[in-house]
Amino acid sequence: MRKIYRFALAFTLIGASLSLQSCEDYFDLHENPNLVSNPPLNAMLSTTTHKTGLNSQRIAATTAFYVQYLASPVAGNATDTYQEVDLTGTWDAIYLAMADIQDMKQKGMEEGATDYVGVANIMMAYHLNLIVDHWGDAPYTQAFDNTTLTPRFDSSQDLYAEALRLLDEGIAELNKTDSRIPLRAADDLIHGGNKTQWIRTANAFKARMLNKVSKLPSYDPTAVLTAVDNSYQSNADDAEMEVFEVRNPWAQVAISNTQLVLGGWLSEQFVDHLNGTTYGVFDPRLPRITEPTDPKFSIAPYIGTPNGVGNVGTRSNTDRDEVYISITSPLTGETSPITIASYAEMKFIEAEAAFRAGNRERAYAAYLAGITAHMNKLGVPEGERNAYLSNPAVAVGAANLTLDLIFKEKYVVTYLNAEAWTDARRYDYQYADFDLPANAELTTFIRRVAYPQGESSKNPNTPNTPALSEPLWWDQ
Repeated sequence: MRKIYRFALAFTLIGASLSLQSCEDYFDLHENPNLVSNPPLNAMLSTTTHKTGLNSQRIAATTAFYVQYLASPVAGNATDTYQEVDLTGTWDAIYLAMADIQDMKQKGMEEGATDYVGVANIMMAYHLNLIVDHWGDAPYTQAFDNTTLTPRFDSSQDLYAEALRLLDEGIAELNKTDSRIPLRAADDLIHGGNKTQWIRTANAFKARMLNKVSKLPSYDPTAVLTAVDNSYQSNADDAEMEVFEVRNPWAQVAISNTQLVLGGWLSEQFVDHLNGTTYGVFDPRLPRITEPTDPKFSIAPYIGTPNGVGNVGTRSNTDRDEVYISITSPLTGETSPITIASYAEMKFIEAEAAFRAGNRERAYAAYLAGITAHMNKLGVPEGERNAYLSNPAVAVGAANLTLDLIFKEKYVVTYLNAEAWTDARRYDYQYADFDLPANAELTTFIRRVAYPQGESSKNPNTPNTPALSEPLWWDQ
């Protein structure tokens, strides 16, 4: 059966590739007039970069509850309390994107378009990490070759190694100067066709991956620092996607909330992390993340919702007596970009790796630079930024820097980013005052998500999901 392709809405996209896939039943499409049989590379690039941004948000929409950025206003919510939830839609979206990326890579190789091959490798590595970091073992080597409807599950360690290989290969392809088809700015929805920034993003992903194994004997802080050095040089390099069919999906959560479709309430843990309750210093990023409570209902300007408990304000949970995602924030506004990876995050990876390598001076400089970069990204006024940076609770000096402080500040930088849950597990959830959700299904913190029902019902090779408290291989 020949490959078929479907249209996707992203900027001026004209087509999106859709391979025959072993993981899902995608075969009943026949001769759909909305499909094109041979989309050009520029359309495939638009589609794949668009999906990469959206998949980052899709994953974070679940894991933001696990790291207690968000809390449900309804008591006993399944995600809030570590119950098994069916993430078939998220799994499908990731594999659809991976199929499109594989098709773009194959077409790029056939047409001598090394730039497209390089970008495809980098995006494939990113999606593999989304799978590995949340589910563990997963189909890959047999997932896109159209030879079986029931692909085997590759080990997560092998997928980790493959993702690193893809990043190195992607960098090598982008360093070539003979691509027959160059990247076009209008078609690249992440970096606008900038090859240098794609190479920096590959190194940013590499730095994440090398830092992720901080619990294992193989951890090499020097290799992490080398990847960081080759990654982002400023906020201008950040990997972001800001093209939407209607609006940023986080903004849609906020708008839906005002229309009584409840979601996106900020956790008490995160709000107290910022409002001075936990650390005794008010973080000026908080007003750039959310709007204050309605003074008609509460005298406290910033109140979060406890995880597992639901809204505890004196009013009903349709009133702003607790805070939630805001469309006024530069992170979650209607036209705000989805941040996939950032310079500020890289500075905190640098701070951690330098600290573990014993270089306290470099670690402290990176720690301060990461805070500064993130505040600048959010538009915090210089005076407020400098006051925070000079507060004794923050300006501790190189000799007094701790991993706790590094993780504390990085927790703010990765707000609503899929990478935050990786950090929480590496750190064993040791954030100050971080407690299990009320009425949690587990007796300890969650470490993985369940394999989706849509996959297990079709593929007998799908493993049984271990206890959600069982760590993945890199978390042990």
